[in-house]
Amino acid sequence: MASARPFWKGYLKLSLVSCPIALYPASSSSERVSFRQINKKTGHRLKQQLVDSVTGEVVESGDKGRGYQIGKDEYMPVEDEELDNLRLESTHTIDIEKFVPRSEIDERYLDNPYYIAPEDKVGQDAFAVIREAMKRKNMVGLGKVVISSRERIVMLEPFDKGLIATTLRYAYEVRDAKTYFEDIPSLKLPDEMVELAEHILDTKTGRFDPTEFEDRYETAVAEMLKRKQAGLPQTKEAKVASPSKVVNLMDALRRSIQQERPAKKGKAPEKVSRQSGKRKAG
Repeated sequence: MASARPFWKGYLKLSLVSCPIALYPASSSSERVSFRQINKKTGHRLKQQLVDSVTGEVVESGDKGRGYQIGKDEYMPVEDEELDNLRLESTHTIDIEKFVPRSEIDERYLDNPYYIAPEDKVGQDAFAVIREAMKRKNMVGLGKVVISSRERIVMLEPFDKGLIATTLRYAYEVRDAKTYFEDIPSLKLPDEMVELAEHILDTKTGRFDPTEFEDRYETAVAEMLKRKQAGLPQTKEAKVASPSKVVNLMDALRRSIQQERPAKKGKAPEKVSRQSGKRKAG
């Protein structure tokens, strides 16, 4: 961790107990293939310039400021000092305000994850006490922290020897699901149909291992760039046929079970009786 640069440094506080901590991003997209905008005629990289929307003149970086729109083409200037005067305690301190069961946190509110580690040896005991108390109680802590000039809700939970801090979205940032689901009808499905689908799920049940999943598009882009740089002809991937439209759902479920059977070796698959909908050992 000596080479890692903290994203944020401050204090973790629980009542009168506090310790210096550092936040490190727990995810990264820097390994993805990235592109630059270029001039097709010259191959040179393009540089962006700020242009006054009215005069059309190029604006130097020293003349760049921020403003709040109060009318058409009318903006009220806001200085950095005015925003700095609004500094909150959470700018440098994560004060744990309450503890809740992890199951109560709606997944839609989860945003970005960060690792939290103690910043120096002096605060390691206090850090460990807070971590172990949450672990024993099987609870997560909720507090606030200022990241990129904005105060965010943060969920803290024990992870390995440290903590995971996940920023949470505010209620107004999460869209109401009713808008998207209200037109879906409530259907009474035959038991046999659901049991057939359950059986397909059983044949595909496993453990989550993120290393099993490959970013195939990223791999294809990297291979294309490699061949292009080497002067080799590009290969064309075969077109993937669109899934056929299901005419008879029950028949599609039965054929799916036949297709998935080889996935389970050493165990006879269960059969589903068409009459009773009960499973029988094969």
